[in-house]
Amino acid sequence: MTASGSQGALGIEGMCRLAGVSRAGYYRHWRASAPRREEMGLRDAIQHLALANRHYGYRRIAVLLGREGWRVNHKRVLRLMREDNLLCLRRTAFAPATTDSRHGWRVVPNLARGMELTGLDQLWVADITYVHMAEAFAYLAIVLDAFSRKVVGWALETHLRAELAIAALDMALVDRQPTPGGLIHHSDRGVQYACGDYMTRLRLHEIQPSMSRVGNPYDNAKAESFMKTLKHEEVDASAYRDAAHARASIGGFIDTVYNRRRLHSALDYLSPEEYEAKLTTPGWTIPSASTVSTETCP
Repeated sequence: MTASGSQGALGIEGMCRLAGVSRAGYYRHWRASAPRREEMGLRDAIQHLALANRHYGYRRIAVLLGREGWRVNHKRVLRLMREDNLLCLRRTAFAPATTDSRHGWRVVPNLARGMELTGLDQLWVADITYVHMAEAFAYLAIVLDAFSRKVVGWALETHLRAELAIAALDMALVDRQPTPGGLIHHSDRGVQYACGDYMTRLRLHEIQPSMSRVGNPYDNAKAESFMKTLKHEEVDASAYRDAAHARASIGGFIDTVYNRRRLHSALDYLSPEEYEAKLTTPGWTIPSASTVSTETCP
């Protein structure tokens, strides 16, 4: 390629010479990175469509992708949805409320529904979401105190194994040191929370597990609300290079912005840390609207 004299632009050869790389090296890098970027764009489109159409399987998602201009067959869509743990978003209306066909671990009842919370460390809610990076996905696990809305534990990794959720739980346990026997831990029915290692951790600290009903997104509304805030105010406005970059940026948002500064109408327009500090202030009473109920929509 040659440079355009009228514009003063450099061609590939000139840019390679300035950068100190060969043309062959440049094209090798381009051939390696272009397919990855195409796949990440496709994965991102699948994530948005799957989350917007929670009952759609891979065939319907493939049709929607075709309408958006993607040329991809349903077998590839199935593979990507399976790798990104999106097939679990599909729920059938006849599925029993006490079983989970995706794994063989025990599913526990929903103990959080209808609770009237009057203080901290009575109910923790946990959830996992994906985070889009330049050429891969990371996954964020959080544990949130349902009374103050404070994120008390979190972890970010590039896998969905149980240790991701366990790392977030361990952070919460070290930070809060809850009274044994006085705390309920609520989550969805995902294998990360139902597996033996996670349940063992809860039993060691005398924490009662609780899980959402099948196909009811309202059961874990506080965790879902935080994830929506995180995506809107941090993730969607960022371009993470890798997991380390995402971990530092999201950790900064959680610790500095969300927990310390972000005001919540449900907390009398205080941040979670301000609200928790007020609880120990002599003479301060909890506003009547702040007594938290976990009753959900039917």
